[in-house]
Amino acid sequence: MAFLFNKFQEAIRTLAKNPKFARDPRHLQFDADVNRLFLYTSYYRLGEHSEEKDAEEIIDMASKASVVDQQKQVQGNVHYQLKHMCQAMDSILRPDIKNDPSQSPSDTHNKSRRSGLSFAVGTGVSSANKPVVPATRPLTQAELSNKFRDQFGYTLDIRPSGIPHKDAGQGLFLSGEARVGAVVAIYPGVIYSPAYYRYIPGYPRIDACNSYLITRYDGTVINAKPWHLGGETMELWDGSHLVDYNSTPSTSPESNSDRAWRMLNKPLVKSRNENFGEVLERRNPLAFGHFANHPPGGSTPNVMICPYDFPLTEKDMRLYIPNITFGGEEPVTMKRFGSFWFKSRGSGQQTGESSVLKTLVLVSTRSIRDEEIFLNYRYSSSKARPEWYTPVDEEEDKRRWS
Repeated sequence: MAFLFNKFQEAIRTLAKNPKFARDPRHLQFDADVNRLFLYTSYYRLGEHSEEKDAEEIIDMASKASVVDQQKQVQGNVHYQLKHMCQAMDSILRPDIKNDPSQSPSDTHNKSRRSGLSFAVGTGVSSANKPVVPATRPLTQAELSNKFRDQFGYTLDIRPSGIPHKDAGQGLFLSGEARVGAVVAIYPGVIYSPAYYRYIPGYPRIDACNSYLITRYDGTVINAKPWHLGGETMELWDGSHLVDYNSTPSTSPESNSDRAWRMLNKPLVKSRNENFGEVLERRNPLAFGHFANHPPGGSTPNVMICPYDFPLTEKDMRLYIPNITFGGEEPVTMKRFGSFWFKSRGSGQQTGESSVLKTLVLVSTRSIRDEEIFLNYRYSSSKARPEWYTPVDEEEDKRRWS
């Protein structure tokens, strides 16, 4: 198996330099990332008993298939893993349902949908219209995490980072062993499309008091701060939080122009009828991607970001996807002009498309065993970087923000 992995690694180094799909540096980096994810996740799906000819076939596909086709395969590979993970958590948390053929998990989920899972919830909504939360075993988050490890071979822990820096804070640790190409974490939280940027807490300086924000290549922003550590039960979660972003002190000095900009650009507040809620499993043992630290100098990342569009048609899995879309699940088409985003004509879902949650997962780039998870933050070189930040690849950082 080690021999096959070395072949994959050599293919990744070679194909990453191939600009045949690129239109500009930013697309070049995106294409290279898709190419790597295609190889890693396909390698994982081959299994531990794959043969050399299987690996060679995948490497050949990676050199010939279009980026669009590779993206589709990556989505399929990630979905394959997550589906098995969700089934494992169902078997741990809802064994009575599994043993009772009259009540399958899908039946129960559909009942909760009919009872109001997609309804807006708020202080003015009667309890009769609120979703029914399916019964589960009264396990703590730690107990669920340990049982998940027994089935999947790994789980996640949050504890003080091993990075020798005063600002390192908490770190994300993998307990057990994960193979190359494994989905090791999900990035939880509230999803903001460009149409709703002004609703992000703290707008326009959204990152001044929040280090748990991440942006996909398509401009989607995910705010993990409201999720934080999850919870100890399955519960209705509408993306709300207890953090006052305006009262949280900034880590950097604010100039007069910053204060003026903040006064003129107040964040918008969502109305009551936009307060959508979903029943989510807040004990999710994988929903900690926001605690992954950037690698310190002298070390390298062991995971990489992978955009994952979760299809909302998969109702049995929805409980375990720790994300809420701000503004509801109706898609809004946006176009970018310079630094600004505008709604385009024909906004909304196109014929034949299905609704998705635009999420992120972390995929392992090598075998990981009982160690801290490190993710390349790829901070822009055009802005001041924290003193603890050591670039992993300066060229990648430039391409990412070009």
